[in-house]
Amino acid sequence: MKIIDTHQHLWDLDLLPYSWTVNNPRLACSFRMSDYLKATQGLEVTKSVHVEADVDEAFMLDETRYILKLSEQPDNPLSGVVAAARPEYDDFRAYLEKIAGHPNLKGVRRILQSVPDETSTTTTFIENVRSLAEFGLSFDICVLARQLPQAVSLVERCPEVSFILDHCGNPDIKSGDYRDWKEYLRVISGFPNIACKVSGIVVNTDMENWTVDDLRPAVEHVIESFGWDRVIFGSDWPVCTLAAHLKEWVDALLQITSQFKEEDRQKLFYQNAVNIYRLRPD
Repeated sequence: MKIIDTHQHLWDLDLLPYSWTVNNPRLACSFRMSDYLKATQGLEVTKSVHVEADVDEAFMLDETRYILKLSEQPDNPLSGVVAAARPEYDDFRAYLEKIAGHPNLKGVRRILQSVPDETSTTTTFIENVRSLAEFGLSFDICVLARQLPQAVSLVERCPEVSFILDHCGNPDIKSGDYRDWKEYLRVISGFPNIACKVSGIVVNTDMENWTVDDLRPAVEHVIESFGWDRVIFGSDWPVCTLAAHLKEWVDALLQITSQFKEEDRQKLFYQNAVNIYRLRPD
């Protein structure tokens, strides 16, 4: 199966600070491209999209420029970059102008799951996200399941912007309480300008004891809600390693989708990413 991994991270602690890793001992080390290439051995990962890794705010521009430069090298699959950004700030457009224009820059992300819920509801935030359409950039939405109503509001108020919902909207798989998540996922999937990334959910399980069937209800509901043309695969490596090796997560998703048509599975793992992140096909 040919794969585009739409959600990989890299961080090199010798180059840039990622203070959030201090409280995550298993992630408090460098994860470089060489490590990613080892993690994907045996898989046909032909392209990947790097999603900002929550570098300390003062170094956002440095991270973006470093990753964009890495994406220019022919010895790795990196083909798209989703940069860190702060749409809640008045200088958002000035920041964008410093990075816009690179052909591999595809979008931006502001992690919302760890900030106050009202962050994405201000006039400044919404107007700045709307401006992404002028730059031809998308916006990755990373929220907790309980924050999906704010995500719905943002997507509704920015109809000209393309959105990608990260990590299936973070359902609480460990508890098995899907009620509100299912309802709001259906609502947000009703907007034509948003796709959903099937990524990250393995860390929402009982990480030491998860099974493929634990993941199945969430994956199947995402596919049912968004349809086969608006779902894309992402590894969330190396964060996924808290619960599974990258290949284990791929194998689980292949098992979950094994009863579906091969052409639909190819959309999930490859073709939709070409369209949604505007990548060159192989």
